[in-house]
Amino acid sequence: MPSVRPISLRTISAAEHRDHLATLPSASFLQTPGWAKVKSEWRSESIGWFDDAGQQQGVALVLYRKLPKLKRYLAYLPEGPVFDWTTDQLGDWLTPMVAHLKKEGAFAVRIGPPVVTRRWSSAQVKEGIADPEVKLLSQIPPAERTAAGARVVAQLHELGWRHQGVEGGFAAGQPQFVFQVPLRTADGAQRTEDDVLKGMNQLWRRNIKKAAKEGVEVVRGTRDDLAAFHELYVHTAERDHFTPRPLRYFETMYDALTADAATPDERFTLWLARHDGDLVASTIAIRVGEHAWYSYGASSTEKREVRGSNAVQWAMIRDAIAAEAAVYDLRGITETLDSDDSHVGLIQFKVGTGGEAVEYAGEWDLPINRALYKAFQLYLARRG
Repeated sequence: MPSVRPISLRTISAAEHRDHLATLPSASFLQTPGWAKVKSEWRSESIGWFDDAGQQQGVALVLYRKLPKLKRYLAYLPEGPVFDWTTDQLGDWLTPMVAHLKKEGAFAVRIGPPVVTRRWSSAQVKEGIADPEVKLLSQIPPAERTAAGARVVAQLHELGWRHQGVEGGFAAGQPQFVFQVPLRTADGAQRTEDDVLKGMNQLWRRNIKKAAKEGVEVVRGTRDDLAAFHELYVHTAERDHFTPRPLRYFETMYDALTADAATPDERFTLWLARHDGDLVASTIAIRVGEHAWYSYGASSTEKREVRGSNAVQWAMIRDAIAAEAAVYDLRGITETLDSDDSHVGLIQFKVGTGGEAVEYAGEWDLPINRALYKAFQLYLARRG
């Protein structure tokens, strides 16, 4: 059955944006109207596609990044736009979008098609890490190559879009490779907690059991608990050598995403794992419809033996199952499987959940003004 062809595209309100997303099984939280409030340093716009009957068929959140000293912008659609990507007529959707963004002052457009291209099982990833000849995930034949992904990639090339490499590039770029735990079987049935637990490796099951035996308590937090999360998050940043975001960022994120939620337990949930009153781990989970994400995490260097990180992850997975989510998404991984690489420890932690490595189509640029686009790339290269 051919997909609906859009006839018109226009700016829409946040309410129209929110209402359309509510009709879909899911969409990236980066494409919700609330995300515009989180990224308040960017100019933002919601746009919608409509058919000849005036029915909305697609939506996108556009973030405009201004060039220094010029009133020209990179129009960025993180993990979007949101429409039927199975179409074999992508130009019907993207061409009017680009024309609209050009009128808004865009010198280039960057999109992130929410389309899976390849998948690898946890067993394949584990074998790859153990094999000294394997350095990258792409060196392993995938368990699945998707026809939809191949079709999207081919059409984008034909339409003149340029794929952006996962190394370097745009600072706000989203990961092309992620690790996910499917929460439904191949025939669409919801997996049980017991089934998901059995899919984990022995270490994960043992650590979850140990956390329970040690008396680790995992509870939902409130906005007021964000300060405790942030204190532990800053500690984690110092230990793991990354730059932490300020507390205000998470407060804004809480307010913006909670305001977007259709139900109180959707969008943003803060989780706290305590042992004898001490906060040993804390995480932020996000859910939009059937897709649940692990977004941010923090853990204490002390009391690591009580396995608070495993306990809080298991609580989030159980909550996603209870919400009848289709997938629990642990977000980004690097493509490296080199056992000597410092990033491989994160992959090993996520592989223990028994899920799968998933590659998306990645981010793609379409230069509108080639001279400005080239200057922007040089500017980013100098900053990097």
